[in-house]
Amino acid sequence: MGSTGEYDVIVVGFGAAGAAAAIEAADRGARVLVLDRGHGGGATALSGGIVYAGAGTPEQRLGGYEDTVDDMLAYLRAEVGDAVSEETLARFCEQSPAMIEWLKAQGVEFRGGTVSSYKTSYPTDDFYLYYSGNEKAHPYSRHARPAPRGHRVLAPGMSSGKVMFEHLRRSAQSKGIEFIPLARVHALIQDDDGHVTGVRYRAMDLEHRNARQHSLLTRVTGKVGTWLPGVVRGAVARTERLWSEAATEASAHAPTVILAAGGFIYNRDWMQQFAPQFMKISPLGTPGDDGAGIALGLAAGGITDKMDNVTAWRFLAPPSAFLEGLTVGADGRRIANEDLYGATHGNAMMREFNGTGWAIYDAATWQKVRRQINEQTQVFQRLQLLYLFTLGHKKARTIDGIARKNGIDPAGLRATVAAYNTGIASGAGDPGHKTPELCPPMTDGPFYSINISADSSMFYPIPGLTLGGLVVDETSGAVTHRDGGAIPGLYAAGRNAVGICSNSYVSGLSISDCVFSGRRAGAHAAQTAALESGQ
Repeated sequence: MGSTGEYDVIVVGFGAAGAAAAIEAADRGARVLVLDRGHGGGATALSGGIVYAGAGTPEQRLGGYEDTVDDMLAYLRAEVGDAVSEETLARFCEQSPAMIEWLKAQGVEFRGGTVSSYKTSYPTDDFYLYYSGNEKAHPYSRHARPAPRGHRVLAPGMSSGKVMFEHLRRSAQSKGIEFIPLARVHALIQDDDGHVTGVRYRAMDLEHRNARQHSLLTRVTGKVGTWLPGVVRGAVARTERLWSEAATEASAHAPTVILAAGGFIYNRDWMQQFAPQFMKISPLGTPGDDGAGIALGLAAGGITDKMDNVTAWRFLAPPSAFLEGLTVGADGRRIANEDLYGATHGNAMMREFNGTGWAIYDAATWQKVRRQINEQTQVFQRLQLLYLFTLGHKKARTIDGIARKNGIDPAGLRATVAAYNTGIASGAGDPGHKTPELCPPMTDGPFYSINISADSSMFYPIPGLTLGGLVVDETSGAVTHRDGGAIPGLYAAGRNAVGICSNSYVSGLSISDCVFSGRRAGAHAAQTAALESGQ
C-alpha cells in the first residue's frame, strides 16, 4: 500500500448506496474508486432485499394492482413528513417505476403477481410483492388508496439482500470500477479553499496472512450478528485485531468524494448522546455502521439532522393471528393498533412506553397462531417462534392473572380488554382502529402473554438502525456546509445522509432511498469531475 491513485470519483462504502453511486458515475464516464471497510454489501447484503417502489411498476400491474404517483405520494407524505421537501418526495415517487427498471438493468430480478392474503413482516417464497408498510392500517389508509409496494428481490429465504448486492457488485465491476476491500477512510483531504480532493485510509492487503482468517470470521459473524450481536462479540473483536495488525496507510485523490458508509447504530457513544431511549435495542447492520462516514462529513464542515431518529422493529407477525391480540404497557394501556408496521408500533412503544410492553392473547387466538405457522413463516421466523412457544410466553386462567404474572396493572389491562370487547360487540369497532378482520373478541381463557419489551430476551430482540445523518442538497446530494452552501467536492448518500426515510421506516424504504440518493450523488459527482477536468 501507500500508493497514490488518481480518480474522478471516490466512493466510501459499498452497500446499495455506494454501489448505485459508483454505477451511475461510471455510466457517465467517471473513473471510480470504491473503498469499503468490509468486503462489500454492508447492511444491504444482510437485509431481506425489499425495495419500496410503486406508482405503477410492472410487478404491480402483473398482479392486477393499480397504483399511481398521487397515491404513492399521499401515503409517503404521511410517513416521510419533513424529512425531505415535497419536491424531492414527488420526484422519488415519479421515478419509482424507472428505479425498478434501473435495478433490472444491473441484473436484479423481481417477480410480480399475487400478494399474500394475510399481513406479514416478510413473505414466504410464494410471494415477492406485498404490503410492506402501513398502507392498509389506520390512520394511513385514510390518506391514500392502499397498494402493495414491497418488491422483494427474487431469491429464496432471507438471501434476497445478498443476491441484490451481488448483482450490483457485478454490474459495478463490469464497468471498470476499482474496488478496495478492508479499507477504512480516516480522513478527507481538503485544499486551502476547503475543496475535498481525496481520502486517506488504511487497508489490509488481501495477500496478508491475516486476510483469510479475517474473511472467514466476517462471513461467520455477519448474519448472526444482526440478530444476536452478543453471541459474536468475541469473534468481531478478533477480526478487529487481525485488521489492525495488517492494515497499512494509503491515499487516493479525486475532485469528488461520496460518503455512503451507513448509519451509526454500532456507535454506542453517539447512540447514548442522540437516542438514549433506544440503547436496549439490538443493533441491525454491520460493525461498519459506526458513524465513521458521518464523522468524516462533520470534520469537513458538514452538519447533521434527525440524529435522534432510530427505527426499532417489534414485528408481531407472522403468523398473522399474532396481530389479533392486544399490546399494552405496564399500566395496561393499549400501545397502538397492532396491525401497524412493526417499526411504527415499535416506535410508539419505545418513545411512549419506555420500551416496555406485552402482547396478550386468548385461547382461541393462541391456537390460531399455531395453526398458521407452516403456511405463513420462513425458517428463520420459525426459530423465533420455537422460543415463543416454549420459554417465551406466560399463561394464566384470567385477565387479572396474566396481568399479575407480568407486572402489568390488572385494573388497567382489564379496562383495555373491556373497551376492546365492548367496541367489537356493539359494532362500533376496535377503539384502537385495528382492521375489523383482525378483531375477534378476547373472552375465553386461558390467556397468554409475550413480553415484547426491548430487553425481553436475546432470542426475541428488537432490532433497529439509525435514520439521521448529514444534511445534503436534495437536488445533488452535496453535503451542506454548516456556514451555508455546499462543501465543494463532497457528497453523501444512503444512511450517511438525511433522506426519504429519516423520519419513519417501512420495509424497503431505506434500500430505495439508497438507490435514489446514491444515483443522485453519483450523477452529480461525475458531472462535477468532468467540468473540473475540462471534458
